[in-house]
Amino acid sequence: MYSFFQRLGRSLMLPVAVLPAAAIIVGIGNALTAIGIWPTVAAFFSTAGSTILEQLGILFAIGVALGMAKKNDGAVALAAAVGFFLTTVVLSPEKLAPLLGVKQSSLNDAFEQMNNQNVLIGLVIGLVAAYTYNKFSKTELPAALSFFSGKRLVPIMTAFFSIFIAVIMLFVWPVVYSAIVTFGTWILDLGPGGAFLYGFFNRLLIPTGLHHALNAVFWFDLAGINDIAKFQTGDGAIKGITGRYMAGFFPVMMFGVPAAALAMYHTAETKQKKRVYGLMFAGALSAFIVGVTEPIEFSFMFVAPILFVIHALLTGLSLFIAALFHWTAGFSFSAGLIDFILSLINPVANHPMMLIVQGIVFFIIYYVVFRLAIKWLKLSTPGRGDNLLPDPTSDEATTGDTAQDGDGTESTPSTSKYAQTASQILEGLGGKENITSLTNCATRLRMELNDNSVIDETKIKGAGAVGVTKSGKHNTQVIIGTHVQQVADEIETQMENNNS
Repeated sequence: MYSFFQRLGRSLMLPVAVLPAAAIIVGIGNALTAIGIWPTVAAFFSTAGSTILEQLGILFAIGVALGMAKKNDGAVALAAAVGFFLTTVVLSPEKLAPLLGVKQSSLNDAFEQMNNQNVLIGLVIGLVAAYTYNKFSKTELPAALSFFSGKRLVPIMTAFFSIFIAVIMLFVWPVVYSAIVTFGTWILDLGPGGAFLYGFFNRLLIPTGLHHALNAVFWFDLAGINDIAKFQTGDGAIKGITGRYMAGFFPVMMFGVPAAALAMYHTAETKQKKRVYGLMFAGALSAFIVGVTEPIEFSFMFVAPILFVIHALLTGLSLFIAALFHWTAGFSFSAGLIDFILSLINPVANHPMMLIVQGIVFFIIYYVVFRLAIKWLKLSTPGRGDNLLPDPTSDEATTGDTAQDGDGTESTPSTSKYAQTASQILEGLGGKENITSLTNCATRLRMELNDNSVIDETKIKGAGAVGVTKSGKHNTQVIIGTHVQQVADEIETQMENNNS
């Protein structure tokens, strides 16, 4: 179950990665509108960006299907599209009312949400499509039906499964919808206090990957909050309220996390400072520019969990303060400098520059609290105590012009600049024979291994990884950073070359 939710969290990153495009396009439209030139062009860009945000349901269906399937195959994406449209169209008021022989006005309000923005239906159908692919993509039918064997069978079976889902949702969806609305209303009724709880649990759930599920409640249209789409499009937005569940992240990601990195650098042992600097500087820059904080967070969350709890509390406090004073800004990807600049030209933003003032204050708070805690509690943050970083120049791995396969024959090495990093990580994981599956999210390699006990964490960290986390006997994550995709691709290439 834990592995399932980890994979689901990673799968959600694929559709989320589309959102920055929407923000940039809408931002161009907002900028042109603010300047007062080319109104037709401005309206065109605003409409184009909004169109992406209006398709989140189908985007999530396809993204989850691809992420949860054994292979990123086009058949599973097609199956997700078929299942999503079948379910949402059949349950739409226009189609459902005639089927039931009633007036549209008598239907539960929940069915008004059966459209391309329904993220929950997207998640369900994405999981069904992935299951169908994993189960039937290699199925062989009798000769008379052989044309429909294998991958062609996947969208067909998904369609039939979706009919059953539509029947179930006919009775279950109104209840689920009401429960979600009640939860969202409860949080909304708590005002700034609700923002605090959300911020606290958002950070606390990061090690499990379940923070993506929590985010979906507040950022998308599961409970009527839909913070991201309302902020970016202005449709249904309330100035000073819309963006409440995003704004408080800017002071933390742009200022708090870099301050924590600086505190860990200053408290590292003298001989370790140079190695810690490289790790912390890259992570801090990533947090400030694009709002990706995991490289820094994973460097201390397991070796000094008390710091991670403090970090979660401070994140909740940041969201509370921003919500209390109605300072709002929004993002489409994460709360970094890029999204903050786009917020400045968004008419829904309310006193966004005050978040910079708040960020400066939080930089001081984070630095002082982290430095004092590390010193007083003698915490083993990177470069301290038992958490000394290895010298990359003393690694066992070699960098010769040729490499030998297991049978002694020479093979041509990869020309990628990530070749050495990938090779050392692969070796630290126990070789390709120990890897059952390999995927990645925004900053982490996610793997299922035959045996976690053979992992050499020192070798993996020596390759430049921020850290290694294990779950059970088979699930492992290696925290790389924003260049994780290139490292993952290179590892897969080396595994394929070793098989040839």
